[in-house]
Amino acid sequence: MRLAGKTALITGGNSGIGLTTARLFVAEGAKVAITGRDKARLDAAVAELGSNAVGIVADATDIAATENAVAKAVEKFGKLDIVFANAGISGSTPVGGTSLDLFESILKTNITAVFFTVQAAVPHLNDGASIILNGSVISVLGNPGYAAYAASKAGVRAMARVMASELSPRGIRVNVVSPGATSTPIWSRHAPTPEAVTALEAKISQTIPLGRFGKPEQVAKTVLFLASDDASNIQGAEIFVDGGSTASPAGAPAYRG
Repeated sequence: MRLAGKTALITGGNSGIGLTTARLFVAEGAKVAITGRDKARLDAAVAELGSNAVGIVADATDIAATENAVAKAVEKFGKLDIVFANAGISGSTPVGGTSLDLFESILKTNITAVFFTVQAAVPHLNDGASIILNGSVISVLGNPGYAAYAASKAGVRAMARVMASELSPRGIRVNVVSPGATSTPIWSRHAPTPEAVTALEAKISQTIPLGRFGKPEQVAKTVLFLASDDASNIQGAEIFVDGGSTASPAGAPAYRG
């Protein structure tokens, strides 16, 4: 098992990519603390994950709650070997139609909260630990209406590189996983029925070179790689798990003859 004897903290670990990663970590031998805002969903996730998992209610934007969550994880499992700062939000922020509150809430969740999650964890990390931040293809693609989200995820990339410089003396690695369109519950906000979700996925898949949405498991396996000793010489990197959307967009079905 690739994470035998290791301990991990995953923010936003009660659904989507976070929960899928927690499942994989536990299966690979890790003890995992997950955080989230919804106690019922956390309890359900922990019931599924088993005795090697603990759920801690914490809003990522509440710095004191985050510090408390880290302390509880350390109290339960000992010092940490892995942090996956996964919690984040999206939102439409078009030029000319965006409130200050919404813009700032996205930055607060996706940048400020990520920084303070790492800051809270660093004193409790073993030397040689791995930190993975969750980025996004939106930081590159220029999707209309997503200025705040794109800026926040580009900031995650830049911040990871600075953190990598600061933490390299302790052998702590900091890397970014950046998913493309992935089949998670987040799409229900854009498509209210299963049929609408299927239609939306089919439409967006035409812009992805591999012609399909990614699966949460594919992102989780990339996080597992970055968390494991297999990635022991990878530092300050960003890995896109996006079916080619950022590297070769002209290869998408929509552009084929």
